[in-house]
Parts: sequence; C-alpha cells; structure tokens
Amino acid sequence: MHTLLSDDLIKQYYAAGFWRNDTIYSLARAHAEQVPQSFALRERQRRLTYRELVAGADALAADLAQHGLEPGDRVAVWLPNRIERVIALLACSRNGFVCCPSLHRDHTVAEVLELVQRTRAAAFIGQEAFGADADRRDVFADVAALPHVRKIYRLTPAASAQPWAMTARHDARMPQKQDPDQVVYIAFTSGTSGRPKGVMHSDNTLLANARQMAKDWSIGRDAVVFSLSPLSHNLGFGAQVMALAAGAELVVNDLPRGASLVDRILETDASFLVGVPAHASDLLAEMRARGLQGLGRVRGFRISGAAAPREVVAGLLERGIFPQSGYGMTETCSHQYTLPDDDPALIVETSGRACAGFEVRIFKIDDADAEAAVGEVGQIGARGASLMLGYYEDAETTRAAFNRHGYFMTGDLGTLDARGYLRITGRLKDIIIRGGHNIHPARIEALAMRHPAVARAAAVPVKDARLGEKVCLVVMPQNGAQVLPAELLAHLDAAGLSKYEMPEFFLQLDEIPLTANGKIRKGDIVQLIASGQVTPEPVRFGGPPREKSGLSEGSLSS
Repeated sequence: MHTLLSDDLIKQYYAAGFWRNDTIYSLARAHAEQVPQSFALRERQRRLTYRELVAGADALAADLAQHGLEPGDRVAVWLPNRIERVIALLACSRNGFVCCPSLHRDHTVAEVLELVQRTRAAAFIGQEAFGADADRRDVFADVAALPHVRKIYRLTPAASAQPWAMTARHDARMPQKQDPDQVVYIAFTSGTSGRPKGVMHSDNTLLANARQMAKDWSIGRDAVVFSLSPLSHNLGFGAQVMALAAGAELVVNDLPRGASLVDRILETDASFLVGVPAHASDLLAEMRARGLQGLGRVRGFRISGAAAPREVVAGLLERGIFPQSGYGMTETCSHQYTLPDDDPALIVETSGRACAGFEVRIFKIDDADAEAAVGEVGQIGARGASLMLGYYEDAETTRAAFNRHGYFMTGDLGTLDARGYLRITGRLKDIIIRGGHNIHPARIEALAMRHPAVARAAAVPVKDARLGEKVCLVVMPQNGAQVLPAELLAHLDAAGLSKYEMPEFFLQLDEIPLTANGKIRKGDIVQLIASGQVTPEPVRFGGPPREKSGLSEGSLSS
C-alpha cells in the first residue's frame, strides 16, 4: 500500500514527541496490566474491564492468525455500536492487520460487498439483520462466495453474553506488532465524487490527535467518554481511540429509539460527550424540558460533523457544559477545536485552533498554492502528525489532494483570524450533511433521472434546525408530465437508494436551468427556495400515494 510516509517526516514527528513507539493495542495492554479492574467499555447489557478487553483482543487476533491472516491483511467490520467493534480494532493493532470498520448502518449489502472486494478483505465480521436492506438480502452468503475471505464471524443481535472473541483459545506468547507506523485503519469516505475513497491511518496518526485532545481536555483514567456518534463514523471512531489512549471508559450509544439520553448519561457517570449537532440539540431540549441546570459529571461535549446552532452552544454553556466546537475530517482526524477556557464568544462563533502537532492555513480559492490574507475567505489546507497516510491504492488521487506546499486541501472554505481561530464559511463539496451523515446528491439525481416522467433532477439542501440539512429533490418533468412524489420515492427505493438518503422535501419546477457547459445551476434553485419564491413540501417514503402532488410549482429562467 503506497503511503505518504518518508524518513524525514517520521524523524520529525518522533523528535517532536507527537509520534511514539506505542500502538493502540500496547496502550490498552498497559492499562490492563496497571489497572486491570478499571472499566474500559460499556453497553446497556455488557461492561468490560481493560483486562477483559485485552483478553478478547488477544483471542480474536489468535483466531484470525489461525485462519491464515498475516500482517497487512484487511478485516472488514459491519456492526452496530457494540463491544466487538473495539475488540476488532485492538486485534488488528496487535497483529498488524488492517481494520476496515467504516461500513455503516445505512449501507446496503451491495455497497458493503463493493468495499469488501476493493480491500480484498481476508476476514468479515458482521451482525445478522443489520444494514439498510437486511430484510431483502443476506450479506453472509455473498461474502462467503468471495475467494479472498478466509474467515467470517456471524454475530447475532443479542449481545448479553461474553464477547464472541473471548471464547476462542489463544497463545499469550503470540508476537505483537512493533511498528506503529504501519497502516492499521482504512476508513471509507466518499468526498465529492460519491465513490468511496479509502483513507489510511497508522496507530501513530490516530494517537497523535487522540493524545493531544485528551491532554487539552483533561481526559484521563477517571474519565467516562460517551460517544453518541456511531463508532463506524470518524467522530465516534476518534472518541474510541482517545478513550483507549487515556485509559478512560468508553460508553457506546446503543439506546433504543425514544429512550432518555439524559438518564443514560447520568447512569453511566459520563464526563465527556462526543456527537453531532443533532445530539446536542436533543440533549439540550431534554434538559430544558426537565428543568436541569447541570448533567452530573459532564463538563465537555465535542460537537462536530456540521456547525452547531449558536443557541444550542449558548444553552449548553449556561448549564455548565463546555461545547468543544471543532472541525476535522477522516483524512485529518479531529485536529481543530476550542478549549474549555476559551471565551464563550469564540466557542459559539469559531471552530477553535489547530491542536499541537497540526497546522491549518487558508489558501486562495482560485489558487491552492497561494496563501490567503488573514480574514480572507479561502480553501482550508491542513498538515500535521494526524494527517492520513494517503488513499488506499489510489496514488493519483492522493497526489491531487495536496498543494505544492504539502498541505492537504480539504475542499472546505473558511477564514483564520490573527490568533489562529478558524471560522467555517462554506464548502466546495457538493454534499448534503444530514445530522453528520454525508449524502451525495449525484446518486439521488442519477436514480431519479431514470424515472420516465423526470427530465432533470437536482438534490439540494434544505436547512433544518435540528439536523442541519435535509434533502430536497427538485424535478423538471418530461413534456409537462406530472411527477407524483410517492411514486418517485418508490422508484428510488426500487433502484437501490438507501432509506437513510431518501429525500424529505419535494419541489417540481417547470424549468431547471443549466450552465453553458450543461450543469444544473443548483445555486439558483437554493436561492429560489431561500427567498421564499417557491416552497418545497415535506414528503415521507412509505406514505400514502396521492392523486395530485399539491406541491408548489414554479420556474427558473436561464
């Protein structure tokens, strides 16, 4: 696997202390030896100490090795939030395998199979009846047919017993990986193209950010980190690594729908929360409804994935919870954040400063090699100890992602003030972010265009106070035809669109304008909606069919 590592870079980060000789597994093992009864992981039904966690990782690592896996082999993980996710990561870190855990709940079997095949995964760990189309297709039968898969673990949804890996026999003398600069983690992120890119990280790139955040926010062995975000996503994965590095307890979010988040936080004695703005909004709403002015030991709340509403940040501050307003991405980790003692205005208005070991600069929008002036809006460039090692088997895309100064060009727009505080102003990426989940308009549009009554289609964002954005599907009908939203949503479902990407608003226009080179002028549509000239109507997949759409119609002239 081609990476960006060079001898000079390795020496630089080791000399500065940002990279060390530890692996994620070796740190967890040290906690197991020093405080074996200290709790490491917690679900609703299970709770493991560090000694139990490391025993599970040892057992899984041995079982994988016994089935022929060697260092560098990939292990695909498609699971909900459960203890086995963490055990899989540690087993990979122990033996030099590469963990591929960014297979999400909203993935279809076809999407998962594509990623398993692309990485030529040697092992697959999955749960029955999990995924966007689990009611239609069994992923295990398809995975079993792949020639490169040597071991499959089929977990049941019930998770009341000991983790499955802890039942395997293992030899404690089995050698451990010694090189923390090898690839240990591949996370798939689609970026702007919609085709997943495999972001490669080592133990050191992950730990560089995790150690620094734990230091800046005083997260140690007495902390309880509650990840509201799925562990399959970058935000939840980072919380996992931070907790393991610090020797803290990690609480995974496996609450059933409708359960009280406040009660669970108090029950687990959580001290630091990690989530997206929707989590923060829900938590604040429940605290207000119950008249709570505090939340047990909680003092910090990392909020990322999208900009949190100002009133939510202010409301948490009023209740003694310090939001960690931040910015980061899979390629860079959670490198940018505010600090507990920052002025409240900076917590509300900015995404903080880059942590130690990381640099952020702003480059001109029309010239990625020219640095912008202080306060000037430009593209955000980033480099440092927690930067990815490159994209998996894609050297060309890796090279194209950097400017000539060695900064990774994020595609996001922002400004830096004289003190280094970052303000996000927008993004170049054509992505709709719903509750921290990236939705790619191109896929929705391509599938919608297959409907015989649709001449043009555009998926655009509609602002939502809780989730940040929702998808509005705008269509121009063929030859004056009437497009029924219920029929169109059913068409999208039949074409394979995940229910988690389904449009939640619909708008039919007489004309959708194009640019000179044939691209849809989405900015005009967004402005038309924002100005109130047309009003999209809420739609819901699975709702009753309607004879007439009853939707606002309008037109855009070229």
